[in-house]
Amino acid sequence: MATILIVDDSATMMEGHKRILEKQGHTVHSAEDGEQGVAKALELLPDLILMDVVMPKMNGFQATRKITKDAATKHIPVVIVTSKDQETDIMWGKRQGASDYLIKPADETQLKETVERLLSVGA
Repeated sequence: MATILIVDDSATMMEGHKRILEKQGHTVHSAEDGEQGVAKALELLPDLILMDVVMPKMNGFQATRKITKDAATKHIPVVIVTSKDQETDIMWGKRQGASDYLIKPADETQLKETVERLLSVGA
């Protein structure tokens, strides 16, 4: 299956997403803030990244922009998963290069369908 990087400062949210993805057979890595997320994306070159927005050091919009603009990582789909649910937030996230945008808490079906759809596009 795929290697997925979850970037989120909430241990509860990260564990919930990790459990869902591992049940699907994916290998899951994690990072606790945007800076760590960008570094791990470069190190691991995962198949997909789930990115929170509100985090210390570097927010998810900034991290998404860095990942999607870097030649080494721009091919990796980034799904923003956040509680920021305003239309302007969604538009801004997609302008930073996000492949999709899910509102927390994303239900299991929605998360699995989004991940599988984006992984099949890259396959």
